[in-house]
Amino acid sequence: MKTVRVTINPAVPATMALGCIDAARVDATTEEGIAAHQAADEAEAMQDVAKFARRVRKRLGLSQAEFSQRIDVSLDTIRNWEQGKRCPTGAAKALLKVLDKAPEAALAALD
Repeated sequence: MKTVRVTINPAVPATMALGCIDAARVDATTEEGIAAHQAADEAEAMQDVAKFARRVRKRLGLSQAEFSQRIDVSLDTIRNWEQGKRCPTGAAKALLKVLDKAPEAALAALD
């Protein structure tokens, strides 16, 4: 194994290791900036959930209408999940996880 030595100079941000923060930049962040970052993070998370819901349904080979009937959820709810307008919570999120990991068992239990 090769050893690499690195000199870190706080005055030169490029020499700072990943995970270190720029204190001046953090102090300069406004509440509005923080809120904007939170909103962007939330939107990205919603898109991840939408992709997951869509992937589970497509792996089962079902249309949105068939999927909604099989899991007893309204078609509008399925559409909202897949478009990122709503996020499945509680039992719905758990059901999607089970459908992803053990689809045959989950669908058999729902029949």
